[in-house]
Amino acid sequence: MSDLSGFSPRLRPQPVHQRGVHVTVEPYDRGEHGAALWDALGGTAEAVNTLLRFFPQPDFSGPDDFYAWLEAQNASGNLVTRVFRQAGTGTVVGMASYMRIDENNGSIEIGTVAHGPAMQRTPMATEVQYLMARHVFDDLGYRRYEWKCNSEHVVSRAAAARLGFTFEGVFRNHMVAKGKNRDTAWFSMIDSEWPSIRAAFEAWLAPENFDADGRQVRGLGEIRSGGAK
Repeated sequence: MSDLSGFSPRLRPQPVHQRGVHVTVEPYDRGEHGAALWDALGGTAEAVNTLLRFFPQPDFSGPDDFYAWLEAQNASGNLVTRVFRQAGTGTVVGMASYMRIDENNGSIEIGTVAHGPAMQRTPMATEVQYLMARHVFDDLGYRRYEWKCNSEHVVSRAAAARLGFTFEGVFRNHMVAKGKNRDTAWFSMIDSEWPSIRAAFEAWLAPENFDADGRQVRGLGEIRSGGAK
């Protein structure tokens, strides 16, 4: 890794459809996904803004405001948004985006992570993160994959650690968000770590890791640390 003289710029995320056991990940399209995504995230301004309360952009007045924001961010290249559908039913259940894409240095962030109520605390929530990371590392050859969140968002911080991201610190006074100071917690995983992280994801997602009631046998962190089988 010390000699990167042959390193070339990476491609931006491609408009691929990724089909998992529990969920499908596909490129966002307003006509195909807009209304269904709004409904999946709560269906009302109050519900959606509550779910996205740690996002830095101002609250949305309604669905048209949400669509306009998402379209503008994707058109500018700031975001490359993916939408999640539940396998079998095809129901839209959430979204996330690739962002802060640095092709020259092979670094990319996952952000705007918004799991609607139907996918929270289900295997779908883990599988989408596996599929999106796999595209970054295996398909595109990135070196670094980042997760950043409001330092007060304890659920997001716990999720990052569970998924295999390494905590790197807190950027104090990082931004002004919704009229308040935001300190941002930074996490990352890198290419040399990905093979073991990927293997843990795949072991966790395997059918034999779930009992007849759909409960996990071993946790993802337990698998990654080599816990008892």
